[in-house]
Amino acid sequence: MLTKRVKRLNESMTLAITTLARELKDSGKDILSFSAGEPDFDTPEVIKEEAIIALKKGFTKYTAVAGIPELLQAIATKLKRDNALVYKPSHIITSNGAKHSLFNLIQVLIEQGDEVIIPAPYWVTYPELVRYSGGIPVPVETNDESGFKITSKQLKDAITPRTKLLILTTPSNPTGSLYSKDELEEIAEVLKGSDIFVCSDEMYEKLIYNKEFVSVASINDDMFKRTITVNGLSKSVAMTGWRFGYLATPNEELINAMKKLQSQSASNINSITQHAAIAGLDGRADKDIEFMRKEFQKRRDLAVKLINEIDGLSVIIPDGAFYLFINIKNISSNSMKFSQELLSKKGVAVIPGIGFGSEGYIRFSFATDEKSIIEGIKRIKEFVS
Repeated sequence: MLTKRVKRLNESMTLAITTLARELKDSGKDILSFSAGEPDFDTPEVIKEEAIIALKKGFTKYTAVAGIPELLQAIATKLKRDNALVYKPSHIITSNGAKHSLFNLIQVLIEQGDEVIIPAPYWVTYPELVRYSGGIPVPVETNDESGFKITSKQLKDAITPRTKLLILTTPSNPTGSLYSKDELEEIAEVLKGSDIFVCSDEMYEKLIYNKEFVSVASINDDMFKRTITVNGLSKSVAMTGWRFGYLATPNEELINAMKKLQSQSASNINSITQHAAIAGLDGRADKDIEFMRKEFQKRRDLAVKLINEIDGLSVIIPDGAFYLFINIKNISSNSMKFSQELLSKKGVAVIPGIGFGSEGYIRFSFATDEKSIIEGIKRIKEFVS
């Protein structure tokens, strides 16, 4: 009865475990969840106030598919100011979260048999979207020693005549790894002269710790032309439920195809979200962003210290995002079993590394309060012992 393409899809492991942890907690069990990729902070007041203004003004009708002109201009201005990227508003489309932006891109770009290079560990959704479109995910394994980043040699070795796209995430979910300018320049050199596109997922760009963020498309003109930049406000200003993402590319054939696809699927995104999002882009929420970033950095330092004090576990310090990708190889070779038993015996929810394409690890989100982090890692230590 069901189509072959939908049968190829797997449920999001992160959402499934987060939902299970919430259900267990609601049933009265003592559960500490470190599974969700969601800030525990509230959306800044300035953004909520703009949403209220939009409601009161009756800004509740259909808009253009790509977004209202004021929003597209705000995104273009942000990309120029923060990332040295010059896009026209017509080169930008807003969607229902970055996941929707990625879905649109993969659907219009990837056909049956096209290969997509995806450094592993990767966000769980990437290979699923590729498979859904009939493409072939080509994972390239990285590890602690490489800082969970693909090297130019690995990239060169993975390219075949069928390679259509490279997906880069910087900073990374699930590892928090961040590509430097030098590393991106090496990748750019490998791609030079090819027809390979690059999708740069930069959702966590505002959550950087003691390092400089470099946008992939800013490396040189060749990379700018081949790169599709994906971003949003879910993480930086805690707007996960508002569903706001955007995508930018100078390739008019691509952007027009995505607008056409979205016009026949979701149409425009929520009109009130569009109006409110401008305040998250134009600098009015910068103090809130910096406050959250500093809090996340304190939590990161605490969690890294406590995890590395546990015999058998280790974790490298992430440069961005709000995750620890913890090495459990000295304890278990089965991250799914480890995570299931940790939840059932100690009431601690984490995501098994196998879901991100890397066995022998678990993902621990420190997007929660310090008290919960201390108690959660205490339980992990007891479980490991």
